[in-house]
Amino acid sequence: MENRDHILIVDDDAEIRGLLREYFEKNAFRVTTAANGKEMRAATAACLPDLVVLDLMLPGIDGLELCRELRARSGVPIIMLTARGEETDRVVGLELGADDYMAKPFSARELLARVKSVLRRARSLPENLRPEPVGSLRFAGWALDLATRNLVSPAGVVVALSGTEFRLLRVFLDHPNRVLTRDQLIDLMLSRDASPFDRAVDVQVSRLRHRLGDDAREPTILKTVRGHGYVLAAEVEAARR
Repeated sequence: MENRDHILIVDDDAEIRGLLREYFEKNAFRVTTAANGKEMRAATAACLPDLVVLDLMLPGIDGLELCRELRARSGVPIIMLTARGEETDRVVGLELGADDYMAKPFSARELLARVKSVLRRARSLPENLRPEPVGSLRFAGWALDLATRNLVSPAGVVVALSGTEFRLLRVFLDHPNRVLTRDQLIDLMLSRDASPFDRAVDVQVSRLRHRLGDDAREPTILKTVRGHGYVLAAEVEAARR
């Protein structure tokens, strides 16, 4: 019984919560539900699920903020739901760390298929490539706060990062001194939009080097390993919250 995958469904609509609970339990999942951010925080503190289905439009703390909070302390997969289907909502959710996105109304059958797909992808990585949840990371004089997403230079200057830059830097910091191929970078970022990113891996690394003041001709932090990929050549100190 306890070996079943555990999903947390967060939605303020009681009917949706009930229907999804019944459907997923019939399909061999263990289900916990929450109606708002407070209940979600309590549920994840008590037992971190295998996957979270998170509504964007929640009363009080919205889904985007909850996604940001959860991603800062955990790599648990997140599928976001919203009644709005605009591209900007979808992009913001993915930039904050969501792994997939569905607009309401949706079919429970399609959501089930996406849940299974995201879980398979998350588990396809070797154990030694899966990050441990931490609060902040220090490297080469720099500091990255995973809750606020502030990158602070050795001189104490806060450097703004885009969502993609943050996620890419997080991947490197979770796997220091390890050569990562382009395919591994894509998988570790757990982005459903992998193909467009694949064509821009080098561009994103170049932008991240620029943020870090790393000389592109002779980088000392993000080094290129020709024919293989990239490596963060620095020791990383992690501090838990």
